[in-house]
Amino acid sequence: MTRAGLLRVLDVDRIRDAIRFQETRSSAELRVSVVGLFWGNPRRMAERAFQRLGLDRTREHNGVLILLAPWRRRVVVFCDQTVSRVLSESFWAEVTAAAAAGIKAGRATLAVVEAIERIGTELAAHFPVSPDGNPNEVPDEVEV
Repeated sequence: MTRAGLLRVLDVDRIRDAIRFQETRSSAELRVSVVGLFWGNPRRMAERAFQRLGLDRTREHNGVLILLAPWRRRVVVFCDQTVSRVLSESFWAEVTAAAAAGIKAGRATLAVVEAIERIGTELAAHFPVSPDGNPNEVPDEVEV
């Protein structure tokens, strides 16, 4: 599947709303990016997108990026150092495998929303909303 093909079936408004809701439950920042054709390592692509989107500059270092690489049939989750200390590699493997399977089965929006919900639940348990407020540090839009 191409990026254009995935974007035709993704309900980006529903994904944005899922991000917004989950961000009310924790101090973490979430973002989804859909990338086109690229050469190289998908994890490295996710790391570069994480930095380009400003997720590496959140005040609590608890940003999470879900990168969708349809041409490679890959979903990569890249998180900041604080998040990687509390959530296991097996958790990320389960989330990415479920999202990739859902996209392959033709349920792209639902698969991404479910990944956001699973991640959001874990983030809420480890990164509660601060009593000082919960600023939105990065846009909630799906990045293409």
